[in-house]
Amino acid sequence: MNSRAVAWMDGCWGEPQQLTLPLSDRGLLLADGLFETVLVLDGQPQLLEAHLERWQRSAMLLAMAAPPDIDALQPLINEAINRAGLAAGSGALRLNWSRGDGQGRGLDLPNAPTPHRFWLQLSPHIPLFTAQTAIVSSHERRNSASRLSRYKTFAYGQAIQARLEARQAGADDALLLSSTGELCCATAANLLIQRQGRWLTPPLSSGCLPGVMRARLLELGIAEEAALQAEPESGDQWLLINSLGCRPLSAVNGRPLGLHPDAEALWRSLL
Repeated sequence: MNSRAVAWMDGCWGEPQQLTLPLSDRGLLLADGLFETVLVLDGQPQLLEAHLERWQRSAMLLAMAAPPDIDALQPLINEAINRAGLAAGSGALRLNWSRGDGQGRGLDLPNAPTPHRFWLQLSPHIPLFTAQTAIVSSHERRNSASRLSRYKTFAYGQAIQARLEARQAGADDALLLSSTGELCCATAANLLIQRQGRWLTPPLSSGCLPGVMRARLLELGIAEEAALQAEPESGDQWLLINSLGCRPLSAVNGRPLGLHPDAEALWRSLL
């Protein structure tokens, strides 16, 4: 069976471009929503409970209603995997949770609670491990004090602009500094640096997203938090890691870096 992208919303299955979202949805109008991206590998969602825990915690702290729990989601996820033809393949599952329809224009929340809106999308995806080059963005920084830096919201305009800056400079991706001036993350991945035999990753105080794979590295004692500067040190090996892959950096701002010999093995050890 050939794999394909599938989506579900309001009880309907279809291709992602077939399903529609009301123009009144706050997720569409104001990016007022949360999402999780879950790897599906050999027909199984990986680290699903960790993703849902972050999703639930983020919704609570942003004063949103609780998103669907694992009991409600598991049948839908199983059906999506079957419909997408990924029972023996790999894919990227996106779970979306918006605050739903607003009451007219404006930023203010509705006076009374309104139904939130959930939809999902599952697309074929092969985990990525190829080397990349990066620049440090000169105009985009993560706000270390903003709670929005800590949650996976729909608002990705900053990441889009930083990635565009990188591509215009001839690089694959951009690293973002924190508003404190230290290294924070990449546009869609956490940063991991091997330095003098230790794996280091920026602290949450930098404003980096508390990534699921990052959390696994810390839980297993593989990595530790440390404030990091943008200038590589001799012998450094830099990785960009998220739920969908782990890419070594071959250069930052044109400065060559040593490549980690097996980023894929490190990434798979976390699943």
